[in-house]
Amino acid sequence: MSQPTPGQTPAVPARRTVLRGSLAASAAALTAGGGAFAGPAFALSGRPSAAWGVQTGDVTAHAGLVWVRSDRPARMIVETSSGESFRRVHQHLGPLLGPGTDFTGTTALRGLPAGEQIHYRVTLADPDDPRRTGEPVTGTFRTAPARRRDGVRFLWSGDIAGQGWGINPDIGGFRAYEEMRRLDPDFFLCSGDTVYADGVIQPSVTLPDGRIWRNVTTPEKSKVAETLAEYRGNFRYNLLDHNVRAFNAQVPTVVQWDDHEVRNNWYPGQILDDARYTEKDVDVLAARASRAFAEYFPVSTLHARAGESRSEGRMHRVVRYGPLLDVFVLDMRSYRNANSPGRQADDTTGILGAEQLEWLKRELSRSRAVWKVLAADMPLGLVVTDGATDFEAVAQGDPGAPLGRELQIAELLRFIKHRRITGTLWLTADVHYTSAQHYAPERAAFQDFAPFWEFVSGPLAAGGFPANRLDDTFGPERVFVRAPERANLSPMESPQYFGEVDIDGDSGELTVRLRAEGGTVLFSKVLQPGRVGQ
Repeated sequence: MSQPTPGQTPAVPARRTVLRGSLAASAAALTAGGGAFAGPAFALSGRPSAAWGVQTGDVTAHAGLVWVRSDRPARMIVETSSGESFRRVHQHLGPLLGPGTDFTGTTALRGLPAGEQIHYRVTLADPDDPRRTGEPVTGTFRTAPARRRDGVRFLWSGDIAGQGWGINPDIGGFRAYEEMRRLDPDFFLCSGDTVYADGVIQPSVTLPDGRIWRNVTTPEKSKVAETLAEYRGNFRYNLLDHNVRAFNAQVPTVVQWDDHEVRNNWYPGQILDDARYTEKDVDVLAARASRAFAEYFPVSTLHARAGESRSEGRMHRVVRYGPLLDVFVLDMRSYRNANSPGRQADDTTGILGAEQLEWLKRELSRSRAVWKVLAADMPLGLVVTDGATDFEAVAQGDPGAPLGRELQIAELLRFIKHRRITGTLWLTADVHYTSAQHYAPERAAFQDFAPFWEFVSGPLAAGGFPANRLDDTFGPERVFVRAPERANLSPMESPQYFGEVDIDGDSGELTVRLRAEGGTVLFSKVLQPGRVGQ
């Protein structure tokens, strides 16, 4: 079934400008009738079209990335301006878009002014006749401030189109995206599970109370993803939602991945025992998923080029957002060891890998930002299982001294304390509820660390799940939690969750708000700057 045609994009606060014209045109082009959703077709004539919208990523004070997808071969051209009239523009020549990258492309913008609203438009030109261009698609974003007093405010969440809960036209699609757009953040931190490549989307699901959940469907979401084309189709699926496209055109994203971009609970070297998969080698699947991820998200450290068998680069990186904030984007998936009972007394690989851990310690030491957000795709002290005996995250249920992957986290926490690195906090998603945990050595089996907070949010458009139990190795105390009582509640039965971080430019105070879809602030915590532990 198809989505309803979206109406006029609502107004947003004055700091940003209403997006007109091209967004509405893109949304209209993506709406189709009948049973399964029909995306843009590859026509043999006419002008290139960017009906999948635009998005920006890894925006800093003076740089950023702009993404687009064409419906045919085209040259990407980006123009930037300080005003939506585009009276004075700077042109940025982008790549040639073709089948090697699924007609996607990313253009780097450099030399931007700090702390300014940037308006941009993307034009696609026929590579054989540059005069033949498609309708420009516009967007806007704000560069990071150069001055501390300007402050920073961003949102975070994760877990999108999971557990069979896809785009439901009856409830307006992914509604939380529109709510987040209206809050007008500086950027959005997407904490992983950006797609569910292992999650089949059925046309309809009957809920326990008899109501019918209806999904927009596509061929690529009718089975688990194995081929590159199927992984690409999973990333395209979320872009069918008009809320997502409007959000992407207004709010830059800092994005990371977790397991469902490939398949549930995967780790390097895994060989699957799953009848749904004809390809059993997870490393093969991960390479295809990684390439599709790099094609569909603007990430500064990932590069996908035509003809390559996989994406180059790495997921972990630091996004520096002015003097108040550095975001350390972690990859807790690509370098981990195999899921296991986690009782080994010596574990140098852990969940980050030795090289990424050293990178993180080095970059934390170099950071001069007031606040240092550790963007983790999995929680630290929440017990996340994988089957009857193995564990998926860091904690393994033993409240004693660190073992298994906990050893690596203990090393990192000890390093932060002894180097007196101030202003660290952990943000994550993954477990499909929202909570706040405070970690303190006086409650812990391992005590050589400074207190810190971990905040959990999500899902953004997936099933809700009960709260996980805590592991006392690092002394977590659950200060707040909001979670369903039973597993896999649909977004019609349980609200979706996202978090907000607001850093005041004058005082440097950081306020975390855990939000529920519908506008409710469930929990708020103010943290003071300049402290090793809170």
